[in-house]
Amino acid sequence: MSETEDLLDGEQLKTIVENQLEEGTPIEVKEQLMRLVMTGTEKEDAIEMMACALGLEMEKMVSSGKPFDTKQYIAKLEQLPETPWLDTFI
Repeated sequence: MSETEDLLDGEQLKTIVENQLEEGTPIEVKEQLMRLVMTGTEKEDAIEMMACALGLEMEKMVSSGKPFDTKQYIAKLEQLPETPWLDTFI
């Protein structure tokens, strides 16, 4: 299994999102979860979508060799539940 595949394991990504929520860092993760739940998305579904956004940014980090782009991650979270960027990930 490659380093990228290891980074993109769905359960690991969800765990990272859950840790971000627990730690409150970045705070936008918690804000976006609250927004999604308040607009009718089930919490578990919202966390899965957020994990997908995280995975995309991690994939970009690994493939480019650049640091993780928190601003781009948050921008993707703000677009949820829409995922116009998802086609670039699949």
